[in-house]
Parts: sequence; C-alpha cells; structure tokens
Amino acid sequence: MSKAKEARIRYLGFDDLWFSVIGILILSFITDLIFNNSFGRYPFSDAIRYWSMSLFFATVDWLTIRKILIYLRKRYPSLKDNLKRNLYVFLCIVLTVNLVDLLGGLFIEDVFGINYGWGNRYKVVIPVIIVSTMTIAIYEGIYLFIKLKNAIREEEQAKQIAVRAQLDTLRNQAQPHFLFNSLNTLRDIIDQDPKEDAKKFVDTLAEVYRYILESGSTNTIQLADEITFAKAYLHIQQERFESNLKLQWDVREEALRSYVIPMSLQLLLENALKHNVISKAKPLSIHISTDNDALKVCNNYQPRSTQVASTQLGLKNIEKRYALITDRKLSIQQNDHQFCVELPLLERQLENTSYATTDH
Repeated sequence: MSKAKEARIRYLGFDDLWFSVIGILILSFITDLIFNNSFGRYPFSDAIRYWSMSLFFATVDWLTIRKILIYLRKRYPSLKDNLKRNLYVFLCIVLTVNLVDLLGGLFIEDVFGINYGWGNRYKVVIPVIIVSTMTIAIYEGIYLFIKLKNAIREEEQAKQIAVRAQLDTLRNQAQPHFLFNSLNTLRDIIDQDPKEDAKKFVDTLAEVYRYILESGSTNTIQLADEITFAKAYLHIQQERFESNLKLQWDVREEALRSYVIPMSLQLLLENALKHNVISKAKPLSIHISTDNDALKVCNNYQPRSTQVASTQLGLKNIEKRYALITDRKLSIQQNDHQFCVELPLLERQLENTSYATTDH
C-alpha cells in the first residue's frame, strides 16, 4: 500500500480517490449548469471550454476543503471533538468557496478578458457551499462509521483477551487440583502396598501428566483424546479399587470427533471416586455415554459419611470454562440413587487464540 493511500485511509476512513474524481466532476457540472448552462447554450467545443472553468473551480474547492478536513482530523481526532471539528469545517467551506470564486473570477477577467458577472456570484456560491457541505457530511458519515466499527472491534478484542486470561487461570487451576488428588491416592496406595503398586501408579501418573501438559494450551480437545486420558486415569484407580469399581462405556463413534473441555471427563470421574463409598458391599458403578450432543457421566449415589480432603474446584472449574466459550451449560441431576452430569459436546475446536471479528 502506498503512503498516499495509507494516509487517505487513516485520516478519511477510506480510500477516496475515485470518490474525489467523481465528486469533482459532478460538482463542476452542477456549477456550470447553474452559472452558465454551457452545454445548452453553446456549441460543444465552446461548452467544453466554459465547463473547464467550472471544473477548475470545483477541483480547487474540493482539494482545498479536503486538505482542511484532513488537517482538522489530525488536530481533533477524538469523537468528542466532532461538533467542534464540523463547525470549523463548515466555516472553512464558506471561506474557501468565496475566496476561490473571488480569485478565480479575477483570474478569468484578467487572462481571458471575460466578464465574470459579479452580480450573480451568490447564485453559484450558495449551491457550491451546499453541495460541498453535503459532500463533507458523506465524508464524516463514513469516518464515524469506520471509527465505530474499529471501536467495536477493539472492545471485542479486549473482551477476548479477558476471556483468554480467565480460561488460562481456570485451566492452570485444574492441573494442581488433579495433582493434589493423585497424591492423596498415592498415599492410600503406599499405606496398602508400599512398593510395587506405588511404582506402577507413579509411572502411569507420569504418562497422564504428560497429556495434561500437552493439552495445557488448548481450550477444547477432541472427545477421543479426552477418553484416552480418562481411561489411563481409570486404569490407575482400578489398580486401587479392583472389582469394587465398575465401568460401563456407551460412547457413539461419531461423538468421538466432538470437542470437550480438557480434563473435564477426568474431573467428573475423580469426583465420583472421591465423594462416594467404594467397597465390596457397595461397589461404585459409573456409566459414561453420549446422547443428544452431550457426554453423560452417571454413578450410583452413595455419599461417604466422612469428608475427604478436597479443593472444591472440580465441577465449578468445568462450569466456568464452559461458560467462557459457549452458551451451552452443564446439566447436573441428582436423586437418592443416582448422580449424573452432562457435558455439552462442541462441534469445533476453540484454540487459545483471539476470536474477535468486525461482523457484529
């Protein structure tokens, strides 16, 4: 982009090259029609000669007023200065049109020896002032529209930056939450078998945490990957609970291409294990299924009689992260026998990037 074009767009809001060319031609024909009606009174060659004088006046008027407009835009760029700037522009239009008409009339009489007709000047000056004012109004309207559009875009970008910051905070919040509960599990395993089971747990935990680090820069992840992670986590837990933990998977193939919040399924499974009794007498059954564009996790409800150490972040974290990227909400259903949570399945991936547009 040339510097001249860049300057036009910066101070006028758009590239007005063709707008100026067409505007000058229209203004020149209007001036000639009012002042001389050359094409109706003279042969074509003479009409062109007389019209060229109107073209000269129109060009000088237009370019002078345009130059003044750009100067005032530089000096008063803020929207709050609109009234002051427009008042100055109108005064400059009046002065410019009168001055150009005066100097141009003297030039015509001196060089061409043509009587300019000073008594009828107002018949030309007033329409030219009106047309010039209407033209500047178009300039101003376009300028305000561009300013408003940019303001909306900047506001949207600011909102997206805030959303990304909140998502980063919540995502980073979920990782220590997982580590906190995993260490509690490791402590329980060490109490039961201080060697082999603990070593297996640490090895699997390392693999699981690698997934967490790899998904740490994304806002959503494909359900297939989230399920792979969840199964690795459940493998750790089944080493601990054995047959007392029963799992049933009923996930449709096409749903695997949908997207969910990273670690959301794992957090739901973790909550079920943490807050319910799991024993031979009371095994915990978890059913993971997909239905109506949602991932549903249900477990038989058998709450522990004693409180377990908790950061109280699981469900709240998931709810907040979903709220920041979609209008769809979690569904939580509970009765005396069952506890269910439905996670919305999203159609597309939302990376940690800006989604701001100007199409609002």
